Amino acid sequence: MIEKEHQFLKFLHSQFVNKTPQMLGLTLRYIPFEIKKRAIEQLLQLQFKNSLEDGDLDFLENRWLKIQVVDLQLIWFVSLIDNKLVVSREEIADVSFIGNANDLIMIATRRQDPDTLFFQRRLIVEGDTELGLYVKNLMDSIELETMPKFLRLTLEKLANIIQTSPSC
Repeated sequence: MIEKEHQFLKFLHSQFVNKTPQMLGLTLRYIPFEIKKRAIEQLLQLQFKNSLEDGDLDFLENRWLKIQVVDLQLIWFVSLIDNKLVVSREEIADVSFIGNANDLIMIATRRQDPDTLFFQRRLIVEGDTELGLYVKNLMDSIELETMPKFLRLTLEKLANIIQTSPSC
């Protein structure tokens, strides 16, 4: 009986990890883009404050990075304009990064390597190869300790849930 309960709990855990992004995506669909835009811009400004001051993001000047989180049904574009990270709903992308929420969380917490996910076709990078490499190198250079505490702790808790899922 205990084995059946254990198997059932593993099944529930797996379903939770696999289905939650889709459910969250349905909810996020009803939040106006302007609210999502402000939240994303604030997070980006917090996360990349030092990089902006040091000029590490100059490669993004007037170029558009498309970020698409497929299972959340989220798409936004990011550029550096007047030394400020700007988010837009629709632009012509110079480079696109496309993936699922769980994989992107695992990349952000250093539990998955973007190159590995790219070769497994779980992370899709399209467009300007040089710009894509700059973005990837920027992702690789982010230290978890430099993330805003609430973001780091949230991502780490989510990564723990994802990583312990039987489906991963």
